[in-house]
Amino acid sequence: MIVTLIIICEVGFWVLLAGGLSLRYLARMPRTGAAVLLLEPLLELVLLIATAVDLKNGAQADIKHGLAAIYIGFSVALGHRTVKWVDARFAHRFAGGPPPVKPPRYGTARTVYEWRTAGRWILAALIAIGLLQAAAWYVGDPAQTTSLRGWQSRMLWLIGINLVIATSYTIWPKRAPAMERTDERGHSLTGGGR
Repeated sequence: MIVTLIIICEVGFWVLLAGGLSLRYLARMPRTGAAVLLLEPLLELVLLIATAVDLKNGAQADIKHGLAAIYIGFSVALGHRTVKWVDARFAHRFAGGPPPVKPPRYGTARTVYEWRTAGRWILAALIAIGLLQAAAWYVGDPAQTTSLRGWQSRMLWLIGINLVIATSYTIWPKRAPAMERTDERGHSLTGGGR
């Protein structure tokens, strides 16, 4: 049941996103579109409650409960950014909005961008670790929470990978080619191709 609910929540996220943006830009109903977009956090709440009920009813904590915690963590930390990313592209494509801003390519601006990206992924992993720990405490039997501990280890690896990537941009910042000039944010001034 939990795996099915995770799939329903993921499909629901994209359906609500498409519906909200369609109402906002195509139907010219920005308030209604915003209201639909605000329904998205309810999906995570439903999944959290269903997972807690499943554990309370005696289900052994296993991979599906770990997946639910990770899905919720990533939705909380990355969901808003995903909505903004899709919104900018939808507005540009269907409502004559400005082109989406591309991430900086070089220098300090690129380093800052990489640290912000890493920060969002690290936050997602930390939320997942916290939810996994809460589930382990809720179950109370270490023998039944081995799977949850395994997911926590994977989240620690994810944190480490993001720290390595961001640190690499700090130590070895990507530099613009000699012929290409950039502004202080790392965006090209010469119009060079990507």
